[in-house]
Amino acid sequence: MDPKKKAITAAVVGTALGVGGLVFAAMPASAGDAPALPPVNADDLVQSAVTAKHEAFDGTLKMTNNLGLPAVGNALPGVGTLNADSAHVFTDGNGKSKVSITRGATQETIVHDGATVWDYSSKNNSVTKTTIPAEALDKAKAHENGQVTDPSTAASQLLAKVRESSNVAVNGTATVANRPAYELVLTPKPTERTLLREIRVAVDSQTRMPLRLSVLSNGTATPALEIAFNDIKFAPQAADLFTFTPPPGAKVTEKQPKIDDKTRAEAEKFADGTKVVGDGWDTVITGKLPADALNFKAQQGQEKQGHEGRNGDPRALLDRFAKKVSGPWGSGYLVTTKVGTGVLTDDGRFAAGAVPEQVLYEALGAK
Repeated sequence: MDPKKKAITAAVVGTALGVGGLVFAAMPASAGDAPALPPVNADDLVQSAVTAKHEAFDGTLKMTNNLGLPAVGNALPGVGTLNADSAHVFTDGNGKSKVSITRGATQETIVHDGATVWDYSSKNNSVTKTTIPAEALDKAKAHENGQVTDPSTAASQLLAKVRESSNVAVNGTATVANRPAYELVLTPKPTERTLLREIRVAVDSQTRMPLRLSVLSNGTATPALEIAFNDIKFAPQAADLFTFTPPPGAKVTEKQPKIDDKTRAEAEKFADGTKVVGDGWDTVITGKLPADALNFKAQQGQEKQGHEGRNGDPRALLDRFAKKVSGPWGSGYLVTTKVGTGVLTDDGRFAAGAVPEQVLYEALGAK
């Protein structure tokens, strides 16, 4: 499988687990009045959503998380975002963005100005400034056409990928964030082994941007995950929105990742070791973590990330929140949510997908 297809399939699995790029890409809201819209063919609607160019916008959204994730706070990547109360998103449509995430009385602001990513936490008045290496910027520009370069593109690619193994239908219309939208419903074909029952996406009737994502698992009547635009305005955004000045007294930590030969070799080794088993809804991603990923002592020597819960001993967290499992493939830890499962073996191998655990075990044993 070529790298592009591998990235797309990874997005499918990550989304199903609730930790993927769709957090800010397909955003659901409660259905309002059903507007009268021209009939549209389901395949045509999918194709238009896949190929649409996402415009500049300003939108607020709310996330509802009933995934049944372990109570590990922000210790797992992506979980902090899914536990947010609300978020305000701005994008210029050309790679610059600003996201303000509210959790209780605290707020996290992330500004991507094209060459730099600023991450500010009001909880401890701290800022992390990350300068994107020129090589990474050049690659991003080279892959702008048809590649996964932003969450909205990832959402479109997800629709394209899942559509191949889905029954697709247009199930009426709805008003989402005060905009008329088509209700697109994707259900797995009978041959798919998955924990998911259906994915519902509300597609803006004019821009064809996904406005609503609802993920429903088997045996439940309510969505396991909903991410909703409460309001959205498609319009050019002021340039100063995508600049950031640290607040007075804030502690600023600067990072400038270097893409040297060793880093490049390690990244290529990890990518080459990542394998896609299956296809469609029962896709499983397998691979092996870097040697020090579960080595707490090695991590203690690294720079603190500044986010609560992320610097604990990884194995201690697994012992506390995951289930010990074993089989012909070896032994390790199983993490289960309503929409996906993941296995991490004692020797650092992993498998994850929106599938029952037996499918993961089969994937770990696949050659």
